[in-house]
Amino acid sequence: MSEIKPRSGRRLKHRLLAIDAFVDTAAWTVARGFGRAWTVANDHLSRLTVRGWKRATAELASEAATLGVAGSVVLLAAAIPAFRATEGDWRARSEYAVTFLDRNGATLGRRGIFLDDSVPLDDLPPYLIQATLATEDRRFFDHFGIDVIGTFRAVASNAKAGGVVQGGSTLTQQLAKNLFLSNERTIDRKIKEAFLALWLEANLSKREILKLYLDHAYMGGGTHGVAAASQFYFGKSVKDLTLAEAAMLSGLYKAPTKYAPHVNLANARARANQVLTNMVDAGFVTEGQVAAARRSPATPVATVAAGPAPDWFLDWAFDEVKRLAPADHTITVRTTLDPGVQRAAEDAIVANLRQHGQDYRVSQGATVVSGLDGAVRAMVGGRDYGESVFNRAVDALRQPGSSFKPFVYATAFMNGYSVDSVVPDAPITIGNWSPRNYGRSYAGKVTLKTALARSINTIPVRLAQAIGRDHIVDTAHRLGIGTELKITRALPLGVAEVTVLDMTTAYAAFANGGLRAAPYAIETVSSRDGRVLYDHGRDAPAPERVLPEEVASEMNVALNAVVEAGTGGKARLEGQVAAGKTGTTQSYRDAWFVGFTGWYSAAMWFGNDDYGTTNNMTGGSLPALTWHDMMAKIHEGLPYKALPGVGHDAPAVADAAPAPAAGTGRDADPNRLTPAALSAVAAAADAMRARLDPTGDPLGPSVLLPRPGGGVVELGDDPALKSAARLDTMRFVGGEETTASVR
Repeated sequence: MSEIKPRSGRRLKHRLLAIDAFVDTAAWTVARGFGRAWTVANDHLSRLTVRGWKRATAELASEAATLGVAGSVVLLAAAIPAFRATEGDWRARSEYAVTFLDRNGATLGRRGIFLDDSVPLDDLPPYLIQATLATEDRRFFDHFGIDVIGTFRAVASNAKAGGVVQGGSTLTQQLAKNLFLSNERTIDRKIKEAFLALWLEANLSKREILKLYLDHAYMGGGTHGVAAASQFYFGKSVKDLTLAEAAMLSGLYKAPTKYAPHVNLANARARANQVLTNMVDAGFVTEGQVAAARRSPATPVATVAAGPAPDWFLDWAFDEVKRLAPADHTITVRTTLDPGVQRAAEDAIVANLRQHGQDYRVSQGATVVSGLDGAVRAMVGGRDYGESVFNRAVDALRQPGSSFKPFVYATAFMNGYSVDSVVPDAPITIGNWSPRNYGRSYAGKVTLKTALARSINTIPVRLAQAIGRDHIVDTAHRLGIGTELKITRALPLGVAEVTVLDMTTAYAAFANGGLRAAPYAIETVSSRDGRVLYDHGRDAPAPERVLPEEVASEMNVALNAVVEAGTGGKARLEGQVAAGKTGTTQSYRDAWFVGFTGWYSAAMWFGNDDYGTTNNMTGGSLPALTWHDMMAKIHEGLPYKALPGVGHDAPAVADAAPAPAAGTGRDADPNRLTPAALSAVAAAADAMRARLDPTGDPLGPSVLLPRPGGGVVELGDDPALKSAARLDTMRFVGGEETTASVR
């Protein structure tokens, strides 16, 4: 009998069952192996288990390590943009040798490293290097770019002293800032500075870093590097410095202007004496070796000029040179700076801070003055360049407050509104936000001209809703605001941050009839052999029209009303038509006056570096006063020049204010108060008193004065009444100020 073979389907089934059994067995075996391994691992790890404070310490260390890694990633991400400055031939970019001239051809200063400014490290006096290290970074050859020990020591010293008496930045960090970064005082800059210091340490030797530092450090008097400073202060090569002179130079790193011997010789010698003490403490020299230097301190040469250099302007112009100049690095640059305008700007800020700074609790100010084509004629970036080289005119971002409102009104004028358009000043609510006027009162229906003059808050908010906030941002950017403007409900009230330079630029477009006034510092760049490498008139693009002429004219009418009958009365100029806008931010942190004449545009800012509040300082107070002082000096001797739409019927020559006659000083004043004016002022006072509640707060913004010949008129709208009364400053409720004064 023949054998019966199983069917092929049955054979396939048996094979699949066998495969399934194998897979199940293998999976079970692997799982059992992992289980046993896990059990063994837990048995071993259980021996390492800690409890109590040891467990808490271990967990804290673990969490700290996790947070540390995450924080390092975040910090590195923040620092990455700074590394772009190290791309390419960064050394060549840092070794420009530029001689700057003012607009008249006189030498302003130098930036960069000239052939005669660079001396090999081995040729420098040993005690100059020792004095530098003893004062700036004693552990320079021991750290990796960031001195952790030195930082903790500085923190402890500052905490003990209750103030900043010792810095924590290493010499490498200072070099990173000098080569690649601005001088802004922000955490972001410190992060970038730290990472760039690590990069420098990884790519350069210690000797190279030290050499670059000695070549690039600012030494006061417009000089950079110890070689240039030696020639400037002592009239000799750095190779020939005495110990006393080396100590005096090494004392300049901390505060070049404060300790510059041509500014304050006593301060310079006291600082040099401290440097000598540092050298002894660091073990570089003995007390006996420095005794002669203490007995015979250094004396600068008598030819050193005492006048300050326009260093903030030169720093800004130097950055512009790096963008414009080709590889030929030894160049001469004719700038736009006018030395007379620069002196007027510096004197006005310094004098008013000295006189009023303590009363207003304000420590810093900044301004930029430009021609109406954008040529920067003056730049002041702070109170004292030697104490802080941070350029508040270019690099500081501050809220403009109500000085931003002209961008709202300009946008409205381009969308069918005019200075005579009537808009209600009444409460308005957007979501959960209800903006209020300064005096918490409302005027009812007012023209846009009056609304801007009084700096009413509700009306620009209404306008922004009607015309679109995005259109306002577009207008501001076209006019010259280069910062990011976030579109928020409070945008019309000036909460976005701007720079002083940008505000000067933007307002210049109103004064010149609507053309973009892009700021520039350089007229020409010439090579060593006299070739013109860049000419602004030849190479710069033609100005772009950013506003229709009729809109610029209407803006000038409205902004002139701010000065003549609004919050900017302190800025009024004799013999020139002026226009502008005040600005005050929340808690009085920033105060502005931005204005222009037919000749110049200028923004004036006051505030504190730590964003601390001032003592009720408004834009119509110190900023407007300082702007007036500066512009009055600048316009001395200039002929009268009208603005588009304003001032074409004014006198033909700008004269100084007439001197008072002998006696009372009033008889010779053509603007003396007449009986009619006195009556008008008395009526104004009565009206203000009538509108006060028991707490003394104004209840309404309108002040009505008797019209000559009968009737009443709202103050600021009657030219005859203004001429008679000569109201210097009418601080309207609903604007930024609340008192009135009459000259």
